Amino acid sequence: MLSIIGTVGVPACYGGFETLVENLLDENEPNRDITVYCSSKSYGEKQEFYKNAQLVYLPLNANGVQSIPYDIWSLCHAAIKGTDNILVLGVSGAICIPFIRLFTKAKIITNIDGLEWRRNKWGTFAKKFLKFSEKIAVKYSDVVVADNKGIADYVIEEYGIEAEVIAYGGDHAVITDLNLSDAGYALALCRIEPENNVEMILESFSQTNKKLMFIGNWNNSDFGQEMKSKYQDYENIDIVSPVYELDKLFELRQKCSFYVHGHSAGGTNPSLVEMMHFNKNILAFDCNYNRASTEDNAEFFSNVDDLVQKIEQENSFNNADSMKEIAKRRYTWKIVKQQYFNLFK
Repeated sequence: MLSIIGTVGVPACYGGFETLVENLLDENEPNRDITVYCSSKSYGEKQEFYKNAQLVYLPLNANGVQSIPYDIWSLCHAAIKGTDNILVLGVSGAICIPFIRLFTKAKIITNIDGLEWRRNKWGTFAKKFLKFSEKIAVKYSDVVVADNKGIADYVIEEYGIEAEVIAYGGDHAVITDLNLSDAGYALALCRIEPENNVEMILESFSQTNKKLMFIGNWNNSDFGQEMKSKYQDYENIDIVSPVYELDKLFELRQKCSFYVHGHSAGGTNPSLVEMMHFNKNILAFDCNYNRASTEDNAEFFSNVDDLVQKIEQENSFNNADSMKEIAKRRYTWKIVKQQYFNLFK
């Protein structure tokens, strides 16, 4: 019996953890007893079962400050239910894990996410709370999962605990055989947050003639609106609202000249491993997480001048084949699913 905690829920409608859960489930495996905890705030239609998993809805938001009671409630419900394994995605409710251990013998596996406390979007108090929650999660979980070797290195240096490294699959993004072409634009895709080096990417392309298609949630924050206002009038920069349909993303990805990845925090990023399956050259921000994800084989940039130079040298890139080889070897859902189920009782 397995209970999965810490996501908005399934069917997946939000982000990386939700996509992970979506791909752990399988309608062809009815013998697995799995419960997924879902936020009733995010689903108008509430299914009792999905892909042979039972869904339990709680009347709280799964993100923001409500994620703390949401995760704690889920943990308590799972423990009382008598589950054998609890997979906790994120550390929001980790302060509850020591108490849960008092009345359950369940094996607790926690994916600590991408060092959430380091993200610039959090204030001082939130960062301290998330750091404390991370410490509790690492100390009291039976198994700690890191999605990137860089995070696993941090866990052993900070806490003296070895983490299991399990990344994300990206092969779901390739919905049919590739028919690659070059429509003349570079592609960037991310949540519009400062730590994803959005401004660095925009400023760099504003100094070149290369067309950029930048997809993101521009209207969801003051920062995003500021960036949109500042750069939307450049003829070579196309500010695009979020695209969630896999078929549309598939077409945009297979037609781009190359992909620009600006993430500087968060471990292995789902949008990066998805793109690695498309046999396109990748320019990534130079940090240990991106180097670990791409095995040092991407083209790396560290500032505006560096990225401008790389954009102007795009014809000299030659990492597309190695990106796809790494993706097929490490970032398929078949591999990731087996790695997770190997951890459970």
